[in-house]
Amino acid sequence: EITSLLSLYGGQFSGQQEICVNSPFWILNIPSEEMARGLMKRTVCAKSIFELWGHGRSAGELYASLKNYPMDKMLPYLQPDSTYKVHIHTFNKTLTQAQKIKKIDALEFLPFNGKVNLKNPEHIFWILEDYGMDPNNVPEEPFDLYFGRWIADGQRELIESYSVKKRHFIGNTSMDACLSFIMANHGRVKPNDVVYDPFVGTGGLLISSAHFGAYVCGTDIDYNTIHGLGKASRKNQKWRGPDENIRANLRQYGLEKYYLDALVSDSSRPIWRKGMLFDAIITDPPYGIREATRRTGSQKESVKSAERSTENHIFISSNYHLSDIFFDLLKFAAEYLVMGGRLVYWLPIYRPEYTEEIIPRHPCLKLISNCEQMLSSHTSRRLITMEKVKEFKDQDQNSYLLDGQYMPYRGHNSFREKYFSGVTKRIAKEEKDNQK
Repeated sequence: EITSLLSLYGGQFSGQQEICVNSPFWILNIPSEEMARGLMKRTVCAKSIFELWGHGRSAGELYASLKNYPMDKMLPYLQPDSTYKVHIHTFNKTLTQAQKIKKIDALEFLPFNGKVNLKNPEHIFWILEDYGMDPNNVPEEPFDLYFGRWIADGQRELIESYSVKKRHFIGNTSMDACLSFIMANHGRVKPNDVVYDPFVGTGGLLISSAHFGAYVCGTDIDYNTIHGLGKASRKNQKWRGPDENIRANLRQYGLEKYYLDALVSDSSRPIWRKGMLFDAIITDPPYGIREATRRTGSQKESVKSAERSTENHIFISSNYHLSDIFFDLLKFAAEYLVMGGRLVYWLPIYRPEYTEEIIPRHPCLKLISNCEQMLSSHTSRRLITMEKVKEFKDQDQNSYLLDGQYMPYRGHNSFREKYFSGVTKRIAKEEKDNQK
């Protein structure tokens, strides 16, 4: 998430960051404080950002680093007419109040000329100490110490204010608010973008994009979900109410003006005209576990079900193989994303058989990131982020990557054997066992 936002707002990881990749404290090179604030207005993963004045592996190194920090950069925040306080945060260790005071007093060599104000200071300075990631093996002394000026906090409160528990319209698989915002940030969604979800469901992923000022739309094959009909997913509620729909969710958060529409459509048969381009495609495809994988069929095909809504709307659906879902998704993104636009989606994985080779590829899309969310000891899902780097041509219509070469796609069997053999069955079995 941070890498995506740095590419959007400017900045990069410091060269020093390589040595503390497992640390909760990250060092970034950001050109301006304004850019740093812009990044923190988006992130739900980062807690706070500071202007780093000093860093060391010991207290002595930290003090030496602070003494070398340019005085002209310090003085604007240490004026006699200003107020300040110093806060101490230790990761993986708790200090007594006496220990904290001792560490603060050790900074008396800094020219603090203002007055201490613990309740409402103009400037807040932090001592940050990293005692590692192992709670069973806490060292006596920290691995790293940092001192800096607080600039801004992240957007962690969005997780609670957009909680699915408080949402008006939900489904069985409504996306967690935190993950939804992470996905929008991976997609680098910005104001006036057009964001599309081809498996929109109850529209949870549209909300986070709309929060960042993008215009949102989606499609889904489920007529009842799009129209807010049928059985409710909320506990102690049998049927959905007349005002339970995606638009009502956006209205709930004051985002209705960003809502374009949600349509009943089969993602395997795109409805959009040529030249219709999206800035980002952010979606959570069905895996066939809690939500069925379906596409429209015909009377000649093997019919799985014929469904009827309360408005006598009838369609026939057939099985939609997991491999076909991802192949169609990548092909659609390659054709309908703007150049530099991003595709963000979840890929289910059976961990014992996982290798990076199973990730679907397309010649027009570059893999940007591959992040794992653990579901159990054997199953997980990966948040895949891809960026369009090449214009879509007719010869790219049916290409996928196999053994390092792009090959013509010849149906779900060959593709599934290589990439998704038994993944859904294994995940479903494990989930069933967990429920028991």
